[in-house]
Amino acid sequence: MFNKKDILTKRLEKLDAHYSAIKEYKELIDGMLQEKNILTVENFNFIQAQERALFDAYLKRFTSIQDFLGSKIFPLLLEISGISTSKMTEVLDYIEKEEIIDSLEHWIEIREIRNELEHDYPDELQEALDDLKYCIDNFETLQSYYLNVKNFVKRFTL
Repeated sequence: MFNKKDILTKRLEKLDAHYSAIKEYKELIDGMLQEKNILTVENFNFIQAQERALFDAYLKRFTSIQDFLGSKIFPLLLEISGISTSKMTEVLDYIEKEEIIDSLEHWIEIREIRNELEHDYPDELQEALDDLKYCIDNFETLQSYYLNVKNFVKRFTL
């Protein structure tokens, strides 16, 4: 039988893999964007299939990280640190108080925009590109959530 710390360790390994991949994708996207602003309808329609695949891979990891943090990491972190919660709103409230996320409002905004992107793409291309840019621009925010989780774990599981 696994104890909760073992489960957390396994989940953090999965989170590390997601983070490593998205970090690599972000570096590649930054390189592409330095050459040309491809986040316009005019330019995006002419990018190569592998460039589109890179954006899709980035968004998949972006979504996976936020979902995994919210559903698998945050509740377990709180449980291990002795904080009892039963609802997701309570989990996010405590996570905000622990400064793992910058604000509940920003967490929700990121979630709503990436959900819009999943449902609108590619029907409303300019809106989808704006949402894609938002997700790219919020890499550092997602990265801070990841790093804050790692720091929280060091404080409470040593």
